Parts: sequence; C-alpha cells; structure tokens
Amino acid sequence: MKKLYSVFTGTGSYVPTKRIGNDYFLDYEFYDSTGEKLETPNDEIMRKFEEITTIAERRYLEDGQVTSDLALIAAERAIEAAGINKEELDYIIFAHNFGETRVDNIRTDMMPTLAARLKEKLNIINPSAVAYDVLFGCPGWIQAVIQADYYIRSGDAKKILVVGADVLSRISDPHDRDSMIYADGAGAVIMEGMESDVPVGVLGHDSRSDAVRNVSMLHMGYSYKPELAEKKSFYLKMNGRRVYQYALENVPKLIKTGLDKLKMHVSEIGKVLIHQANGKMDDAILKRLFKLYNIDEIPESIMPMTISWLGNSSVATVPTLLDMIVRGVMKGYSVHRGDNLVLASVGAGMNINSLVYKMA
Repeated sequence: MKKLYSVFTGTGSYVPTKRIGNDYFLDYEFYDSTGEKLETPNDEIMRKFEEITTIAERRYLEDGQVTSDLALIAAERAIEAAGINKEELDYIIFAHNFGETRVDNIRTDMMPTLAARLKEKLNIINPSAVAYDVLFGCPGWIQAVIQADYYIRSGDAKKILVVGADVLSRISDPHDRDSMIYADGAGAVIMEGMESDVPVGVLGHDSRSDAVRNVSMLHMGYSYKPELAEKKSFYLKMNGRRVYQYALENVPKLIKTGLDKLKMHVSEIGKVLIHQANGKMDDAILKRLFKLYNIDEIPESIMPMTISWLGNSSVATVPTLLDMIVRGVMKGYSVHRGDNLVLASVGAGMNINSLVYKMA
C-alpha cells in the first residue's frame, strides 16, 4: 500500500563571492571576555585558530546585499531545479537567526518577516502561499524541514519552499577571536509529497532543547573591547569550550536515537551532513557516533565538509552542503537514488536535531 512521503525535488544555494582568508584579521585588535587586550601576536592567533577549527577561509556578502538577497538566489535555484510554478507553493518557511542585517546598522530587523520579504522578492502573488520565519539557532533549517514534513504528510500542503540564510559577518564582534568562525550564506529546498509503496524522502526526525544550564552558551552581548562595549550594541557571543563539550556529548546520542526508532544501523547511512560549525568538533562527533556502535573504522567520504573554505554560516551550512553534493560540485562526493542520509545540527538554545532521508 502506498504512503505519502516528503521529498526534496529541488535544491539551491548561494555562496557569497567575497573570500576572506585568515590573514584578513592580522591587523585586528583582539580582547578577552574581561576586556583585556590579548598580548599574543595575531599570526599566532591565526595559526592556533586554524588548527582548532580547520577554517582557513570564509565568505562574506557584498556591502549592497542583505540576508533576503542571498535567500532569493538560493530559492530561485531550488524552484528552477524542482521545475515548479512558484505560485503553487503552499508555504515559504525561512529559517534565520539575525533578521535583515545591514552593513550600516546591526540592529535586529525582523518585521516584516524575512519569509514575507522573500515572497515579495520572488513576486509570488498567491495569498495561500503562507510565509513565516523559524528561529531555532543553527538547527533552524532542519527544524523548518521537519515542520514542512508534517504539513505534507498531513495533507495540508503539496509544495513547500524551505530556506535557511544568515549573515553573521555583521553581527560578530570584530574584537572577539570567535568572530573568525562566522560566515554568510543561504541554502534552500523545494519539498513535495510523493506516494510510494517503499519508504522514501524524509523517514524520521528527532529534536531536543536543553535550555536549563545551557541557554547562554550562545547569546548576544557587548563587544569585548571596552570602548565599543560602551555603545551598548549587541554582538554574537559563544562559549566555545562548553558548546564543544555539549555537542560531543549529545549530538551522537540524538542521531542514534533517531536511527533506532527507524530500526536502522549507522552502517546503512551513506552520508552524514552535519552543521559546519567547527571541523575538529564535527570529526569528534562522527567518531563518537560510530563508537556508540562499537565501530572504530569510519567509512571514507561519509562526512563531506565545507567548513575549511566556507566557514560557519549557521542555518545555511546544511542546505548549502546538500545542494553542492546534489549538483555534483563537491569533488569526491555524490548521492544516488536509494542512498540514506543523516542531516544533523546543533546550536543556540541549546538545540539539536537530526533527520534521516532516503534519496528518491
């Protein structure tokens, strides 16, 4: 008997063209959380930073662009790949964390919603195409996919655009070493319902939120430079060590829980697409996941990575990674019909989610 499943019928992404290497930060003044200027030479800071994160380069948007501009390009590419009429969309779900960040004003701008702005830029007239935003930290795009899956399987929707876009370069403290992690980007998918007598598309998903004792690991706060802090502007702040420990302890367990619910083994997974947060952290998460199955030998090419050259673009990392693989632009990586994927993310809240997907 055939059942209704949610499948990705089109993917799209936009990677800004402005390349920012680590040497870009050589003339920066860095301070610690107490407001003390760091005495360590910047070239030493750069060396240790790359060693810890694997990030050598990241991408920033141009001065004339805003978040919804990046989302527009990714969305148009996904719509074109799916071959659908944009007026047939039932929902436009836009995951982000910082609203419409601008080059001359870092204040939060979320009204109207970015989904509404994107709908206007796409020139979608249909009033039944409901547009709304999702704020869920870095896992926001996967959470939006989870919502879309429920809409489709309930019969409420047939075609949904799910977008993830963030501009972190404008809300990160230029005097905080952690700011070198962040980047800009956008990714999108079209999701549609497909009837099949075998499981396909979204097979299952799990999420969790650990706010108590963890809510401030990622938060907004004043600049580490005392003179800039006096202006009372908020910047993105992170307790990197605690985030690392939290992710390592909890992400592998959530992924395994999701696989267990589906009675699947990690050996059945062809690719693990994890949020590109920190190269060393993602490697450690994968090793811990396989350790839960008492497996020491991890298959080669199971975890594609873009962090070293694209940086951490928050909600955009997973859909961008997916699009690049689907389009065959990541050398050495490909997906085929019947392949099982795990999509997973961790971020502010603290929130984690994981989704199992079978290529249609």
